[in-house]
Amino acid sequence: MDTRTIEAGADAGHGISFGEAFRVWLRVACLSFGGPAGQIAVMHRILVEEKNWISEGRFLHALNYCMLLPGPEAQQLATYIGWLMHRTAGGLMAGGLFILPGIIAIMGLSYVYAAFGNVSFVEALFFGLKAAVLAIVVEAVVRVGKRALKNRIMIALAAIAFVAIFFFAVPFPIIIIAAGVIGYVGAKQGRPEFAPGGHGHGGNGALVDSMLGEAVPDHVRPDTGRTIRVGALWLALWLIPVIALLLVLGQANAFSQIALFFSKMALVTFGGAYAVLAYVAQQAVEHYHWLKPDEMLDGLGMAETTPGPLIMVLQFVGFMAAYRDPSGLSPMLAATLGGLLATWVTFTPCFLWIFVGAPYIERLRGNTGLAGALSAITAAVVGVILNLSIWFALHTLFRETVPVQAFPFAFDQPVLTSVDVPALVLSIAAATAIFRLKLGMLTVLAGSCAAGVVLRLVGVI
Repeated sequence: MDTRTIEAGADAGHGISFGEAFRVWLRVACLSFGGPAGQIAVMHRILVEEKNWISEGRFLHALNYCMLLPGPEAQQLATYIGWLMHRTAGGLMAGGLFILPGIIAIMGLSYVYAAFGNVSFVEALFFGLKAAVLAIVVEAVVRVGKRALKNRIMIALAAIAFVAIFFFAVPFPIIIIAAGVIGYVGAKQGRPEFAPGGHGHGGNGALVDSMLGEAVPDHVRPDTGRTIRVGALWLALWLIPVIALLLVLGQANAFSQIALFFSKMALVTFGGAYAVLAYVAQQAVEHYHWLKPDEMLDGLGMAETTPGPLIMVLQFVGFMAAYRDPSGLSPMLAATLGGLLATWVTFTPCFLWIFVGAPYIERLRGNTGLAGALSAITAAVVGVILNLSIWFALHTLFRETVPVQAFPFAFDQPVLTSVDVPALVLSIAAATAIFRLKLGMLTVLAGSCAAGVVLRLVGVI
């Protein structure tokens, strides 16, 4: 990385030093539990509400773009905002830190799992955290919904989006495209419901927005030459290792299969990890025979209860694949390399999409039609986040769910008799602490974590 780039990023005109941003992004990363809904909630609370570094409008503008991309939208949102604040170095820092705790946690749990076959006590450590995150997610839906759903049209769009994705399994991209078209047409017709408005706290005087203002920094301006150079660099970082493994080891080797399979996954994970995990599980278990069905579920449990994107489960899959077929290496060394390889080919494209596309998305912020489209998409995203929140709640509060598939319906229904009473009690306590007692997020998370450990020690869970 060019030293001048880091220095320029550290003095970007908004008064936020690179070191201060590092500490805040590390805090965001360590609190990024609960899937995309929880992670977006954490970022919104810290960056918009608490620090006032970025306005609600710019946060949602960036989120809308990231929701359209393949890959984990929360990690890409962190990369986008980090890039806005401190250029490429800031994007690498924010996006890299966002997945670092998850990489370390999943790798550590994978070692324990491969050596001993279970990670029950560690999962108990995170049991309480899931309950607290559920409360944080609900708070985020309420908070973002209040600001994004300013009129009946926006409320209707959010409701339709929720019903479409939760009850009818309508693909996420179709929902977003439809909302965008409605918003674009509405704005072009001059409908006031689609005009972007104020967003309350963080809408005025946000440091990054003030810095950008009228004098747009060079790194935010689209530049064709720079786009080609950046695209070529990140394509090379992503694809050269894949091509090298295929050429040197052949397609039948486990490492080649990991690199190729997860590179394909990086291109098709639209709508977040939930949309693709079923396919990954089927391929890993039935086609490649990397894992057994119960092992895949254990890996998903690890990813759900550790910080970072849910798609981090792919690291566990890569770990177990190389552990079972070490290609002449010691099993643990091969597993480590397999897990890191899966992570590399999964997340490298995320930086590519942001560093290439973000300048063009920023230039479109003042476009009336696009503003209307993004306002409608924002409303639809509220419905999608609500869907993710309910999905998370179902799998936190109930031990069993059954798929309901009766055309045109397709959704998960909880088995009421499988309610997890300790999780329900902890979630209610966490919600009370947040909504009524107004306790801080760290306090609630720490208390819930301690409660989870105590419940395991006394044999309740």
